Amino acid sequence: MSSDSTTPVSSASSRSPGGPEGRGRPHLAGMVAGLFLSCGLILAAMVVTRAWVRISDAASITVTGSARRNVSSDFMIWRAQFTVSAPTLVEAQRTLRDHREQVARFVESAGITNAAFTPVVINEVTGQDRQRTGDDETTSQKTVAFKLSQLVEIRSELMDRILQLDRDSVKLLEQGIQLAPMVPEFIYTRAADAKVEMLGEATRDARARAEQISGQGGRRLGNLRAAKMGVFQIAPLYSNETTWEGRNDTTSREKTITAVVNATFLMR
Repeated sequence: MSSDSTTPVSSASSRSPGGPEGRGRPHLAGMVAGLFLSCGLILAAMVVTRAWVRISDAASITVTGSARRNVSSDFMIWRAQFTVSAPTLVEAQRTLRDHREQVARFVESAGITNAAFTPVVINEVTGQDRQRTGDDETTSQKTVAFKLSQLVEIRSELMDRILQLDRDSVKLLEQGIQLAPMVPEFIYTRAADAKVEMLGEATRDARARAEQISGQGGRRLGNLRAAKMGVFQIAPLYSNETTWEGRNDTTSREKTITAVVNATFLMR
């Protein structure tokens, strides 16, 4: 009788919530949630990083500005060499002295009073000296003449006067003086001041270019962030030749100075 009144115990109710299976489900859910949270943080970090890169890239603009100025040389260096030859050194020196006096008078007649003469250069002209003694012949070197040369140099801002003197130097050739003018040097003495002024002009040109570019993208240009000066080119007028080291032409009277600046501006 007692055995019939006993109520059967269900197998489901016999499983304790605190058993091994019950404890495993919350742990698995926590791992899954943590995994999703980590992925979300990584994706968020990637989005923020990419956004920061785009903002950083668009926060500034770098352009190149230039300035050109045509100038006329204001100083000139003129040189000419005259040469004499004679069988003896004494005779060569006497002839050279006479020619130097004629060159000095010629220069002074053109209104130039600051001509300078360099030291004399002496060269021996040698030839072969053959002597025969019986059947034997000997050959030796001997001095057959002396060649002396000297330079006259003029440094002045009176360029028109010097150029006229250069053209008239043919008159000395007609007098038997072997005068050979060299290529004149034309110098612009205010180039240093011009470079400082042109750096500002090149920077303003760079800003104007940057404003045009940023305006097309709907942005506004901010302050100058950095500037790097390029090399200066002093070239003959209308010449487009440049060098990496910069150029300082002295062959032409009329010149073009070019300044370049690489400028970086902030953008708003």
